[in-house]
This record gives sequence, structure tokens and C-alpha cells, in this order.
Amino acid sequence: MELSDYLRILRRNWLLITVCSIIGLLIGAIASFGVRPTYTAETKLFVAIQSSGSVQELQQGNTFTQARVQSYVETVDEPLVLQPVVDSLGLELTAAQLAGKIAATADLNTVIITITVEDTSPVQAAAIAQATAESLVQSVESLESPAEGGNSPVNLTVITPATAPSEPSAPNTRLNLVLGLLVGLALGVGASVLRTTLDTRVRGESDIRRVSDTPLLGGISFDTDAQKKPLLTQAPAQSPRAESFRQIRTNLQFAHVSHKSKAVLVTSSLPGEGKSTTATNLAIAIAQAGQSVVLVDADLRRPRVDEYLGLERNAGLTTALIGRADVEDLLQPWGADELYILTAGQIPPNPSELLGSDAMKQLITRLEQKFDAVIIDAPPLLPVTDAAVLAQQVGGVVLVIGSSKVKLPDLQKSLGNLQMVNADLLGVVMNFLPTKGPDAYSYSYYSYDSHPDSHLAVEDQPAAPASTPSRSRQSFDEVLGLASQPTRRAAHD
Repeated sequence: MELSDYLRILRRNWLLITVCSIIGLLIGAIASFGVRPTYTAETKLFVAIQSSGSVQELQQGNTFTQARVQSYVETVDEPLVLQPVVDSLGLELTAAQLAGKIAATADLNTVIITITVEDTSPVQAAAIAQATAESLVQSVESLESPAEGGNSPVNLTVITPATAPSEPSAPNTRLNLVLGLLVGLALGVGASVLRTTLDTRVRGESDIRRVSDTPLLGGISFDTDAQKKPLLTQAPAQSPRAESFRQIRTNLQFAHVSHKSKAVLVTSSLPGEGKSTTATNLAIAIAQAGQSVVLVDADLRRPRVDEYLGLERNAGLTTALIGRADVEDLLQPWGADELYILTAGQIPPNPSELLGSDAMKQLITRLEQKFDAVIIDAPPLLPVTDAAVLAQQVGGVVLVIGSSKVKLPDLQKSLGNLQMVNADLLGVVMNFLPTKGPDAYSYSYYSYDSHPDSHLAVEDQPAAPASTPSRSRQSFDEVLGLASQPTRRAAHD
């Protein structure tokens, strides 16, 4: 993985990392404020030889003293030194228990002994340190006294008396908070990397690149109003959603420029990725550019185009395929542009056979001769074979990928299905992309219109047929009479 991949992981999982860091801080705070403070008092002693001889004797005495210092350090923890401290201070401790609070050290090549005492009371810590130093002086004097009598040749002097510390030595609140933060941050980053590794959902273009180098025709950001107002004409002309479909239209024209066929199939891997709304709005966007367009609802299992556009579905594609009416009599105009809709018609028991028939191939050819562009909304690739069958009869395929709706194995399988039938995949369209974050897909757009009121308001945009069909309305009503039996409304795409 490159640096950009790790940065994307951090941006995707910033909330998890933040939570882990806060938890680490809380644990550090609990470790600091939940533990009783400990105070450390310190005292130092100087070890010297009582001699007033020559320089050579002083040097020999200094060497002797340095050799003895380590022995005195070891003596500090012994009952010989600590029991008098317990007795003099009236401590409710044994000499062995008191030894756990005391530490004695001496640096090499020095004759200074440092005694440190830790206790929950600063005053008691200082008292124990001072009493221990005095007891050590007396113990050494007793141990080093000659057997025949006289003074000890070694003299210990307290050079730094113990004082009560003003601040606790433990816990170190600042250190605990920093350690807690760093540990929480490390755990958050580790969990983010593990989560990203195990998460196979397709969230953005970077995930697509893990399995395919198919061109990205464009991305559509998630819009909460899109469920109530799914059509391009229901959004402001310069809105990000409108700009998205215009960019997809432009990129598709470049991707499709070398193809003789005018038909483009729009499909997805699974239901719920927004292929029907994408196909519908793509057809509207192409029509707004001044081209004549026909939108064919070839999803003969769960048709939705008629619901989006408010059109009649009882007579449509299936009616033409079984020869009960001519396709031109079934085209329904929509909007003020050259946009015509061929709805699904009645749901047949054999959709795959109908879509793979010669009648379907001839129908597509006729529509290509009549219109500048033919957009076909097909069923998803994985649940049924309809889209794979249709992909062999069109000039190109556009695969709609719903962000966080499909997983990488499913996407790989869909791409494999298209490759198996030698379909020409023009590109992919990312749908439901987040508006913020590493997978966001947004535009910087500007409106050059100085008189916005002169345009048709969103409410006034046509939501139903507004022009005359190529043949009379009476002819279409007659076709409806052939298929007047009610059909069930399909579930959401």
C-alpha cells in the first residue's frame, strides 16, 4: 500500500481512531487520579576515612573507602539498620516491610550514598529517610570499630538532610495521559487497518482500482432528497447532482465515440444500487443536450421507469416483442425535449428468452435508426442473466456501482460475467457517494446566469408527457386496450 492508501484509511476511520484515543486518555486519567499519590524523600551521606597521614596514605584510604561503599549500600536494607528506624518512629511495619520502601544507591568511583524513601505521606517519607541515614551512620561506626577498642576509621556524614517533598513523585499524570493517548492512537490505527483489510465493500474509486482499471465515467453524491425527487429535472440546474449527470453524459459520449451502435446498456451488480434512476437521468441529460433519445425499460422483473416518469406500463417492450403492436406506437414522449420512453409492459414469465430473442435485436436496431441515443435499463447482473444476454446486443455497457452497497467479490463476479459474453464495458458510475470524506465526489461549479428567474423553476419542470408522440394518442390507447389487465407494481430497484 502507498502513503495515499494509508491516508485514505485514516480519513475513513477517523471516528474509530478518535474514540480509541479518547479511551486511551480516559484510561491514563483513571490510572493517574485513581491511584493514591506517592511521595519520595531523599538524603545523601558522605563516606570518609579518618586519617591525617601522608598523601600516599590518603590515596590508599580513598581506594579503601570506595570499595567499602557498596557494602554500606547493601547494609541499608538489613534489620541492623532498619529496626532502630521502626522503633524510633513507632512504625507499624516490620523491618522487611520497611525495606520495600527504601532504596540505596552509590555511583561508581564516588563515596556518596543516596537513600530514597517512598511513602504516601510526604512528612513520613522524609522522617524515614532521615532516620535511616542516622541509623546507617551508627551501624557503620559499630561495624567498623576495631576489636581492641578505639574509634572507627570510617566516618559517615549526612550532607543532604531529608525534607518533605511538596509534589508527589507518582503517579506522573502528564506521562500517563501521553502514554494513554499514544496507546489509544496506535490501537485505533491498527484497528482501522484491520477493519479496512477485512471490509470488502466498495466505497470509492480506490476500491474499484483494486479489481479493475475500468474508466470512471462519473460519481453521484448521496442526496437525501433524491428518494422523493429522483429526476434530474426536479433538481436545480446548477446543483451538484445535475452537474454529475452532465459530466457522465459528456464522458459517455467520449467513451462511445468509436462505436457504430447507439445503444447503451445500464446495469448494476445487485438490486438497490440506483441503476434505474441513473439510466433515466442519463437519458434526460442527453435529451437536454439536444439529441433525440429513447429510454427502454428492459428490466422485465422489477420495472421502475414508468413510476419515476408517471407513465403507463401496461403496453410497452413486451407488447412489441410478442408482436401485438408496433414499437413506434408504444413510445411515450416525456418532457419538452426529444425524449421518448418505452416502458416494460406486462411482466412475462420468460424475461431472459424475450430479451435474447431476434425480435429484441431487431427492435434495438430500429430504435438506433430512429434516435440519436438508445439507453436501456437492464436488470442486475448477479441475480439473473438478463443483462448478460442484452449486453451482446448493444454497443456498450455502463455498470452502476452503489457505494457501500456492493462488495468486491460481487463486483469481480459482475465484471467477469460481462467479460465472459465479450461485452464492451464503457465505464462505471459510482452512486451514493458520500458528500464528505476520502470517497467524496463533488464539483466546483459556477452559474453564469444573471437572470435566474427567467428559467423554468424546479416546480414548473415537466413531470409528465408534454409533447406529441410520433403517432396519434388514439393509436396508443388502442394498444393499451390489448393489454388492459392490471399488473402488480414492482418492488424498489
